[in-house]
Amino acid sequence: MAKDATGVPYSVYWRTWAFLLMLTLVMVILDQAAVPRPVLVLVLLTAMLVKAALIAGTFMHLSQEKLSLALAVVTALLLTGAVLFLLIAPDGLRLFQMKN
Repeated sequence: MAKDATGVPYSVYWRTWAFLLMLTLVMVILDQAAVPRPVLVLVLLTAMLVKAALIAGTFMHLSQEKLSLALAVVTALLLTGAVLFLLIAPDGLRLFQMKN
């Protein structure tokens, strides 16, 4: 079985890619379906977090690193996301109120 430089079989990458593709298709189909907005947002956010974790674990090889490094990367990403949300949310709210 062929492996990459880190010793991971290529089949792991293909299975991960196929799962990411299926998850993306489910997200697109759910967006077109008549699902209540809060449920849709919750499902899409959960799916995006699962996809991010799969990509980080498989393609960035964080699953093979020490737990402390993986937690540092995850914490930095979550902190960056929170800061961006806090900076962008007031403008989005203002635009939403202007629209109504």
